[in-house]
Amino acid sequence: MEDAWPLAERLVAEQVASKLAAQDPTLWGPDAESEASVRLSWTTLHETSRPLVAEIEALRAELAAEGVDRVVLAGMGGSSLAPEVITRTEDVPLVVLDTTDPGQVADALEGDLSRTVLVVSSKSGSTVETDSHRRIFEQAFAAEGIDAASRIVVVTDPGSPLEEASKAAGYRRVFAADPHVGGRYSALTAFGLVPSGLAGADIGQLLDDAASAAVHLSVDSMENPALMLAAALGGAHARGAEKVVIADTGSGIKGFGDWAEQLIAESTGKNGTGLLPVVVERPDSPDFSDAHSDATPIAIGEASNGALMGTEGGLGGQFLLWEYATAVVGRVLGINPFDQPDVEAAKKAARSLLDAPKSEPATPTFADGPVEVHAPGGLTDATSLPGVLAAFFASAPEFGYIAVQVYLDRLADASAVVLRPEIARRTGRQTTFGWGPRFLHSTGQYHKGGHQNGVFLQLTGAVEEDLAVPGRPYTLGTLQLAQALGDGQVLADNGRPVLRLHFTDRAAGLAHLVKALQEVGR
Repeated sequence: MEDAWPLAERLVAEQVASKLAAQDPTLWGPDAESEASVRLSWTTLHETSRPLVAEIEALRAELAAEGVDRVVLAGMGGSSLAPEVITRTEDVPLVVLDTTDPGQVADALEGDLSRTVLVVSSKSGSTVETDSHRRIFEQAFAAEGIDAASRIVVVTDPGSPLEEASKAAGYRRVFAADPHVGGRYSALTAFGLVPSGLAGADIGQLLDDAASAAVHLSVDSMENPALMLAAALGGAHARGAEKVVIADTGSGIKGFGDWAEQLIAESTGKNGTGLLPVVVERPDSPDFSDAHSDATPIAIGEASNGALMGTEGGLGGQFLLWEYATAVVGRVLGINPFDQPDVEAAKKAARSLLDAPKSEPATPTFADGPVEVHAPGGLTDATSLPGVLAAFFASAPEFGYIAVQVYLDRLADASAVVLRPEIARRTGRQTTFGWGPRFLHSTGQYHKGGHQNGVFLQLTGAVEEDLAVPGRPYTLGTLQLAQALGDGQVLADNGRPVLRLHFTDRAAGLAHLVKALQEVGR
């Protein structure tokens, strides 16, 4: 932390914290000023979101009186990550749909629809995954003789296509979120509060936590935790530590790293620079306590196990602290922390594949048991799964990273999470793990816009029972594969190595992959 002090002192002298609290759009330079001028309302959400609490609680009581108490959230990225952290931390049930996997969506449909309300959450109003979920649930409600419009609640930006269509359809309630808050900064807007509050979380307390923290975060002081965190991360980046390894050390908050991952990666990963968040399982997991010079371990909770520092406090305060720190890091790195210039590339590539689908599946380089290997040029000499994995991992630079991108069922295929620590342990490289297509709305920006030293392992799997998307010429399985192939193509076009492993049998494929990894020496 010693080398962070001069940077922290400079941030205090420049009055960065108080200017940010006052929503000064000039903090990030003239190129970012236009965007920043309409993206800073998150600094006062602990005050401006207060009226929502009573509205959400009234709607929850209204639904409960009708026997509706099961909440399903259809949302991606900033629309789903915060509600999942909030409800998991408070231990209240919320079904989160941030996937195009047919099995996972089918599992959500198998719940009691007579007790279900669907929250459709999309800032732009045009998110393809969320639109697909809405169409599928609308059809399912109707098939059960349920008035679908009475069971759909919408959260979107005012003036979005979804707002207009939802009002025309007569949906139960349409919440217009604050348009001057970007998706990854929206935890305390309607996007975070509506699904969480309907599920039973104490959203009033969440805002109280944020309000208490705001008092300290807006002060130009060396005791401001956001300035110290920003200085620590900015100073580390200047030394070549462009990775931030995040572990929970007993904070009581569940899944915070997944939310912070999007905030950091999408805000800073652009123009060939940025901070790559690496979320690990525990403080004693590979990549945290044994982090090399390219990474900075940060604890959610008390600093321990080699953490450079820890961040403490209630969940609402932690949301605000990390938002302040990330915005300040953007100033330190000389980038605009409020745009995401590379996110759209993968979406366009996926859409082009849906518009012109191939009649034949891609031919694998070779098959090893239940795993079909689709290897890029340069790895085609290998004839076994351990061999191609070894060659692929060796293509990662010494201080690069390995990204594991899993386009499977986050529930049924949950055992895939063992891959991250196993790969990190065997390669000595910082390793990230993302469920697709969820990560496309978070770390996907960094993969294309950040430091170009990553290699990408994609996992796809056979679909046993697909789901048609009503009113669309594709199924969820088709969409899921198009998203994987589209993102892979964009990464390859950027010169990054992409290895895709396709499981003809998902359970057997995962087991076969784990066994192959054990044959790959470090």
